[in-house]
Amino acid sequence: MPTYSDSQRSLIVFLTCCVAAIGGFLFGFDSGVINGTVDGLQSSFNSDSVGTGFNVASMLLGCAVGAFFAGRLADKYGRRTLLLVAAVFFIVSAWGSGIAGGSLEFVIYRILGGLAVGAASVMAPAYISEIAPAHLRGRLATIQQVAIISGLFFSFLNNYILANLAGGSTSELWFGVTAWRWMFWMELIPAGIFLIALLFIPESPRYLVSARRDERAERVLHMIYNESDAKERLAQIRDSLSEQRKPRFSDLINPKTGKVLSLVWVGIGLAVFQQLVGINVVFYYGAVLWQAVGFSEGDALLINVISGAVSIAACLGAIALIDRIGRKPLLWGGSLGMAVTLAILVYAFSTAEMVDGSLQLSDSNGVLALIAANAYVFFFNSSWGPVMWVMLGEMFPNQVRGSGLAIAGLFQWVANFAITMTFPIMLASIGLTGAYGFYAICAVISIFFVIKFVRETNGRELEDMAYV
Repeated sequence: MPTYSDSQRSLIVFLTCCVAAIGGFLFGFDSGVINGTVDGLQSSFNSDSVGTGFNVASMLLGCAVGAFFAGRLADKYGRRTLLLVAAVFFIVSAWGSGIAGGSLEFVIYRILGGLAVGAASVMAPAYISEIAPAHLRGRLATIQQVAIISGLFFSFLNNYILANLAGGSTSELWFGVTAWRWMFWMELIPAGIFLIALLFIPESPRYLVSARRDERAERVLHMIYNESDAKERLAQIRDSLSEQRKPRFSDLINPKTGKVLSLVWVGIGLAVFQQLVGINVVFYYGAVLWQAVGFSEGDALLINVISGAVSIAACLGAIALIDRIGRKPLLWGGSLGMAVTLAILVYAFSTAEMVDGSLQLSDSNGVLALIAANAYVFFFNSSWGPVMWVMLGEMFPNQVRGSGLAIAGLFQWVANFAITMTFPIMLASIGLTGAYGFYAICAVISIFFVIKFVRETNGRELEDMAYV
């Protein structure tokens, strides 16, 4: 068995986690690329607003299914194996979305992409958590959120560049093919890199032990720990999986009470609150939001770019803090910051006046709203954005990790779908003030949820996670 120096082990762990995080990049890219293709979908498929809306939202249906089944399938076939399948689905979806000749064909390919996004959303952080040593786990798992935000940012940049080269998303670009189709095909580059890179990283040692491949698990652990620590870690994993039976969803039920484990409800709460604070309204409807209060389309797109840069900076801040101060302080601190900034947005939007059929903010309140919105994005991406995924990847004991992730991931994507679909309705019925008032209330409630129900996982080995 080869020996590794401390620096070599650290490099192996870092590079391995970066490869897994490419799944997060594709998660972000696949979620954001659709924004630049809406006009192309409408003109190419002759779809009405309802049909176009479903074309856009169809991926989220695949996300919910992918997140639900990925954890269970990963328990059976392995974490890396599921990531490889997701990489193939990303490639098929990217190519198929670009060649689709009609809405039905397009939706099928987008749902395949959604399956990949859903699987990557739960498997990448789980894999990273199971590979990374406890003292580095938070920082390394946070790379996933940086990758997601980077994927969103580059998808917006990709759309902008291609549309400008062609003179519009519906104009021909290369080889007589319209630009909006090339926007999807550009995802083939990172998806191909993801597939190839996954072939060079090891399987999770915890999965290998559960599959009774102890020799392979020990070789992987020797890549991460020194010899004595590797043997100790192997023994701890064996002990935590001593029952040696296949994980199943019934493990989420307390046999004494017949009720769902409280830990599962906490995981669901974390997943749902991450969406109820309204962050995806900013990412999916940013241009609509700012144009609704009087900003020009160009200014609205620029604000989105600024928000993307702020998001990346905030995630880097979370990486620096998560293993120093812990997960729980970041969560409730982020909730407090979001509650305050959302309340400021509610105030600013409440002062808007109707001018020539559209809302207008005064110069001072426009600046106030802009600052508050970017502060809100900063608080989210330095707390709930990355920390929720870190918590879900590490809070469940080994026996129920796959099933717990499946349930939490399902609820996360259902909540995402609900927030995405209801914002236009809320905008038309109760306006920006009412919509952001709802998100502010949810942020306040999340403070108390974290303080009362969430348990700190910082510095604890995964084998030490309890069922309560």
